[in-house]
Amino acid sequence: MKKKSLALLLTLAMVFAFALSACGGGSGTEESAEDIAGGDPLIVVTEATFAPFEFTEDGDDAIVGFDVDMMEEIAADQGLIIQWKNLEFDSLIPALQSDQGDIICAGMNKLAGDRAEKVDFGDTYYESDLMLLVKADSNLTGIDAVTSDMKLASQIGTTGGDYVQALKEEGKIAEGVVLNQWTDCYLQMQNGDVDGVVVDMPVGNSYLNEHGDIAKFAGEKFGDHEEMAFAVQKGNTELLDKLNTGLANLKENGKYDELVEKWFK
Repeated sequence: MKKKSLALLLTLAMVFAFALSACGGGSGTEESAEDIAGGDPLIVVTEATFAPFEFTEDGDDAIVGFDVDMMEEIAADQGLIIQWKNLEFDSLIPALQSDQGDIICAGMNKLAGDRAEKVDFGDTYYESDLMLLVKADSNLTGIDAVTSDMKLASQIGTTGGDYVQALKEEGKIAEGVVLNQWTDCYLQMQNGDVDGVVVDMPVGNSYLNEHGDIAKFAGEKFGDHEEMAFAVQKGNTELLDKLNTGLANLKENGKYDELVEKWFK
């Protein structure tokens, strides 16, 4: 009786082992599958109200824009798999620092504040300046014409947001209104809650392309010159080198110029 039980146990063990190997069980097979698929996708974090760099269209959650097309081209060039994640702008750097993201691509100015101390920026891919956006019937002639009773809006965590807060601290305006999204800033201007919006020139141009009948730029560009770049976690030189190489290849093969023509002309 014992011999029969032992034989049965051995047979069952062999059947189980065969089935396990046939089904691909075990961590080694899972790693092989990940290798074939290219591993887990890299998470690209952005803030999708910054048209034409990144935005969503009415009724659609898909993120589109210059940054999206550019990063997709870079990923294809370098054999990377990426996935987009939409966050509030001031959450982007913390997302990288807490391993909730791998790449920032959000029209971020790498020269602003202490950002370069928190993440590693890549090569500059676009340069810009600040402009003052106002209602079409506004009498404001530029940023130098604002007065101490006025309110200006901009997005939190941006160069524009820092600028309007500085104007408030200097007593040049009554209030610097910093909001989570550009769409909220535009709405405040349209409703007359603020006198203008401090915005990056290409972003303001994108808004004016759709709303040129109700808004305009007042005066000339101002503030510090901006250089926009993607960013990775501190010390991730391998990924940053790939992204920089991909960007250089796009500029060399003409695809970068095609994207500029598509989104900014």
